[in-house]
Amino acid sequence: MDDTVSHLPIPMLTAEQEALLAALEQVLAPLAQLCIGKNITIQLLEERLRAAFVKAAREAHGDLPGQRLTSRISTATGLTRRAVAQLERQPAARPQQRRSPVAELFTRWVSDPTLQRAHQQPAALPRQGPMPSFESLAHSVTRDVHPRSLLEELCRLKLARHDEATDTVHLLRDAFVPGGDWERMVAFLGTNVGDHLRAATANVLGDGRQHLEQAITADELSEESLAAAQKLMAQQWRSLLAEVAPQLESLIAGDRLAARAQNRSLRIGLYTWSQPMPDTHPDTHPDNT
Repeated sequence: MDDTVSHLPIPMLTAEQEALLAALEQVLAPLAQLCIGKNITIQLLEERLRAAFVKAAREAHGDLPGQRLTSRISTATGLTRRAVAQLERQPAARPQQRRSPVAELFTRWVSDPTLQRAHQQPAALPRQGPMPSFESLAHSVTRDVHPRSLLEELCRLKLARHDEATDTVHLLRDAFVPGGDWERMVAFLGTNVGDHLRAATANVLGDGRQHLEQAITADELSEESLAAAQKLMAQQWRSLLAEVAPQLESLIAGDRLAARAQNRSLRIGLYTWSQPMPDTHPDTHPDNT
């Protein structure tokens, strides 16, 4: 018997709870697929899930004193008081890292109109020299990391290549998806999907207007139309990035000049997902002849 779980009678679920559990099945299915694919057992996931439940319950009832808070967390999560106490003693999770200079350099390169050629494609840059050059772009992002180090990291991640014959640097992708860097890729999964889910959760628990969270769906596409739609969305992302990124930098600079408290972060994303439609069956009713 699992002595970490309180074995109180499970109450009848409300219609809201039933609807939420049905929605969570869709959230958990790809999570289970990912864990199975990388040999993460349910026991390992349970440990993280329990810690997340305890953290959420503490945030929801943080105004209660010591023992009363432990009891309330136990009741809210279904864990025993002993399990709650053990989880509370575990070291805190590592704080989320800020965006790296490499990611910031990449974003500026693909969003700055002065660094683009036709059709909003990033231009190749001379490695050294005044703007526009890779060296000057790197210096505009940070003076703490040498441009050569940033270039080597971009090349390692298969995001850029250095043409030694012409001493120019070429971007290989139009989105920051590092090839061959599993740790960084799953970190993106955590932050991107996590923030998307946080936005949707805040909207559901609030009045639905806290965060922008919308989607468009289209059925009955052919494979050819799907490929065209995916190309269209890639173009839309480049347009959004080119328009929004400079404006965000301008807003940040304005906050700095006005000495406003710069204590808010923002994530803006765009995603697509395609899958086969469920089997459809033509109408089998006989013709009226």
